[in-house]
Amino acid sequence: MKIIQKIILSLFVIALCAKCTSVKKEKPNVLFIAVDDLNTMLGVLDKFSNTKTPNLDRLAARGVMFSDAHCQAPLCGPSRASIMTGLRPSTTGIYGMIDDNKIRSENPATKEIIMLPEYFKNNGYHTMGIGKLFHDHAPNGVFEESAGRVKGFGPYPEERIVWDGFGTSDRTKYGRTSTDWGAFPEADSLMPDHQSVNWAMERLDTEYNKPFFMGVGFLRVHVPLYVPQKWFDLHPLDSIKTLPYRADDLNDVPNIALQINDLPMMPTTDWAIESGEWPKILQAYLACISFVDYEIGRLIEALDKSEYADNTVIVLWSDHGYRLGEKGTFAKHALWNAATKTPLLFAGPNLPKGKIIDQPAELLSIYPTLLDLCELPAYERNEGKSLLTTMIEKQEDASVAITTFGMNNHTVKSKDFRYIQYEDGTQEFYDHREDPNEFINQAQNLAYQNEIEKLKKYLPKTNVKWDRNSSYTFQPYFVEQKARTSGSDRKPVHVIGAPN
Repeated sequence: MKIIQKIILSLFVIALCAKCTSVKKEKPNVLFIAVDDLNTMLGVLDKFSNTKTPNLDRLAARGVMFSDAHCQAPLCGPSRASIMTGLRPSTTGIYGMIDDNKIRSENPATKEIIMLPEYFKNNGYHTMGIGKLFHDHAPNGVFEESAGRVKGFGPYPEERIVWDGFGTSDRTKYGRTSTDWGAFPEADSLMPDHQSVNWAMERLDTEYNKPFFMGVGFLRVHVPLYVPQKWFDLHPLDSIKTLPYRADDLNDVPNIALQINDLPMMPTTDWAIESGEWPKILQAYLACISFVDYEIGRLIEALDKSEYADNTVIVLWSDHGYRLGEKGTFAKHALWNAATKTPLLFAGPNLPKGKIIDQPAELLSIYPTLLDLCELPAYERNEGKSLLTTMIEKQEDASVAITTFGMNNHTVKSKDFRYIQYEDGTQEFYDHREDPNEFINQAQNLAYQNEIEKLKKYLPKTNVKWDRNSSYTFQPYFVEQKARTSGSDRKPVHVIGAPN
């Protein structure tokens, strides 16, 4: 009997072990971090004027940072729509701002698209989000648990600290943007981003019966450049170095580039130099970066203390870069490097630690890369390529990044060069080996014609008309462009003081 009992027990143990080994491996969670208007002035990448980003630097040390990543549109709305749909602006016609709930409403390219958070929900994830993730927050129903976002980019003082739109040629036409800079409010707890992290921390302390996808969208570093005084104190004015600038920089660019760069509602670099405000604007931007770095640190610390610490994929990105005096102004809104270049970072189980990849990458790759990292089926509609192989195995020097701003205006960034082609066929070309600041347009230089032809082959073949629900109301050029190319008799409305 004892022998029979031992045999039965052994068979039970074997069966139990077989059952255990057959259990499907638990999918990793996803922490999806979006930072508004953050350029690459990070300690791990730039070290500009002693940039202080200890938490982002530590996060980069445990993952992979792409140092030459680029947005698909240098404007919040179309960039985020591209990331979340997995489609290029030239495919969707979403070249300007768009209501989150209208991304799919009348657009044949996006009508049946599965958006990034939805794809995770459809594959067994609990999805939740707070803050600025799409242009506003998110379309209705995209997140199972949604905390929305605070309207605008406040808090705001009773009166503006510095910039009130002066210097514009016609205030009644262009109104006032959110652009301003200075120390405000008194405490971090009054900032919406701080409250968003509190919300996320509560959920990281909650037990879930399935993997989660959590999106946290930060409002800073978007203007106004307001954060409490202590963040300014980290960046004394005498430590701030201004950026390379040439007053004649735009003399060799096509007229259409000047039209696109027509931003009378924004401070010009010449004004900032004459007024002495340039170092103060840079100080405020760096202060905002340090504030966001602190809040991201709080978020990562909460993750590390949670039960999800060892099984969570982290992706951190910004929707585009931000010009801080380059090419004559303080804004995104351009196809030059300072406007398109953005941080992109992945960290998580089985990824290399402390790896920096210098080849070009696209934010369009976030969607397919996350699916790969979470071992989910590929989504055939994605136009971006997964970066997983690049992160783990090798670098592909032939890769490029494509950015679009309005219909038929594109730039292609390779490792060494930037090529721009506008809707009228005019061009710009820059050799980053010799001219990283893009001061000298080499488009007419015969020595570069072979390189230009190589990059032209990457220009999008599809360039659909403007989505009738998408527009941009600040730049006269884009108002006129949509009226010409929307395929609709309905002209875009110029909204005075619309948020940028």
